[in-house]
Amino acid sequence: MKSFYQELNRGLVFLPELGIGRYPVPAARPYDESYFAKYQQLADTETGRALTQARIQLVERHYTGLVLDVGIGAGQFVDSRPETQGFDVNPAGVDWLNARGAYADLYANKWRALTMWDVLEHIDEPELAVQQATEFVFVSIPIFTDAGDILRSHHFRKNEHIWYFTDDGIKRWFADQGFGCVEQNTIECQLGRKGVASYAFQRI
Repeated sequence: MKSFYQELNRGLVFLPELGIGRYPVPAARPYDESYFAKYQQLADTETGRALTQARIQLVERHYTGLVLDVGIGAGQFVDSRPETQGFDVNPAGVDWLNARGAYADLYANKWRALTMWDVLEHIDEPELAVQQATEFVFVSIPIFTDAGDILRSHHFRKNEHIWYFTDDGIKRWFADQGFGCVEQNTIECQLGRKGVASYAFQRI
């Protein structure tokens, strides 16, 4: 059984009872200038602009006011929505935010609303991040049916994605953090992405 226990420490572990999987992504991660540039190219497309607009509309249906965008990608959401600041761990993203006077530290303050577009799955301790929100957390994230679905998916990224959720799993996890789901949609799939759902979670 040695191989079994080794895999627990270095491979994907999925718990169907929770609807949550975890992969031990190494500490060295690809968040650099080329990573930022890649997402700039993706954002500057018809699909990229449509995704940004859909995300803005999701927020608008539930909330008005200052938002902290956690993990800014290429900065398109920060650029496109007034009253939005950003937080990132990629030095290129931090430089981009600082150049616009838009950087803010997620962990230094509480925030009425956080947005996490394709970000929650990258965070080592996501419960520490979402506890900074006093009212809303808006999320887009890959969603899976089971462990086999994860292993077959292009979203199974061993150098980036730590956490993997089913639909029930992410709703249950947010409920454990004190949030209820007030909207779930698959608009990003309708716009051309695969296996991604969007959520609005409101603090209870």
